[in-house]
Amino acid sequence: MIETLRRRLTDDRGDVPGWVLITLMTAGLVILIWGLAGPALSGVFDQAIGRVTGF
Repeated sequence: MIETLRRRLTDDRGDVPGWVLITLMTAGLVILIWGLAGPALSGVFDQAIGRVTGF
């Protein structure tokens, strides 16, 4: 029992499927948010640049 616990504590493989799922979900959220907010953010950026340059 102690040997099994020691093996689990020293195992450095990690939870690969969990990290893959987290990475894919994060990428999906970024794409979704970018798709929804991209045009609005682009307009805000263009307006700010216009005010700074005077055009």
